[in-house]
Amino acid sequence: MPTSLVTGAAGFIGSHIVDSLIAQGHHVVALDDLSGGFVDNVNPQAIFIEASCTDHVKLARLFNEYKFDYVFHLAAYAAEGLSHFIKRFNYTNNVIGSVNLINEAVKHDVKRFIFTSSIAVYGRNQLPMREELVPQPEDSYGIAKYAVEMELKASHEMFGLDYVIFRPHNVYGERQNTGDKYRNVIGIFMNQILAREPLTLFGDGEQKRAFSYIADVAPIIAKSATLDTAKNEVFNVGADTVYTVNQLAYAVMEAMGSKAPLKYLPARNEVVNAWSDHLKVQKIFGAPKEVALAEGLKRMGDWVKSAGVRLSKPFEGIEIEKNLPLSWKVQVGN
Repeated sequence: MPTSLVTGAAGFIGSHIVDSLIAQGHHVVALDDLSGGFVDNVNPQAIFIEASCTDHVKLARLFNEYKFDYVFHLAAYAAEGLSHFIKRFNYTNNVIGSVNLINEAVKHDVKRFIFTSSIAVYGRNQLPMREELVPQPEDSYGIAKYAVEMELKASHEMFGLDYVIFRPHNVYGERQNTGDKYRNVIGIFMNQILAREPLTLFGDGEQKRAFSYIADVAPIIAKSATLDTAKNEVFNVGADTVYTVNQLAYAVMEAMGSKAPLKYLPARNEVVNAWSDHLKVQKIFGAPKEVALAEGLKRMGDWVKSAGVRLSKPFEGIEIEKNLPLSWKVQVGN
């Protein structure tokens, strides 16, 4: 039975990866610092350990104890827009934490390191975003993700560490932290509906995205550990159908069975249109039928209504306040 470490395992995507790996017969150690995840997300068949990837001493002990065959690294603070204003926090968590894991993976001859990056690495490249494009990230989160991608490639060339890199985008579904005010627009909309608040949109709401249901993403990532044709490759993964944020808002209302007014906030400095091509991942992993947005939103909405309103603390420790969106200034108490 292979032994796998999953970081960010109490979070949204990570907890679904844990489920998929257990279904495949893996012995799973689930690591999370619970900064954005919840213990009840973790499959009880996994061994749960509360710790941060930034704690290199704790990581060394874990690798010595469990002799991991595979590492699935999903732990990250993934607020793209906010990352501009929390640079030190962003790079400590998303780069240094990743490097700590890579160091241990090299030292303990891990068979494969699977990393969830993001299409944030592409920046404002041509659409659809394809793996062969040269990344040009425009926010600190995307820069951090691309730095880890490059470090994995360097570690493969220097030490023979095999890897798989995935660039998912706008993933949604059950167990998403809907209480997070800075990321996950679908979760934010659903939480606002439950709280009987207006749905808040930045700019005119005509930004275009493809929204990816978790069941279309997690099994592919889990399968990559033992698929030879995936080794040392980079894959976009997610949905193909594109929607505006305005269209999404009305689709969420439909799924939740409740209407809400739209409140337009000043536009943020962000990539306006972002979706990716998935021919490469479909060639290697097969082409599963995409869960339609309406169906995925209904499944998530049913879960959200049963879970109730999620509350999370405002982010404390803003490092740069200059040009911070006004709505976030209110949220962080400034």
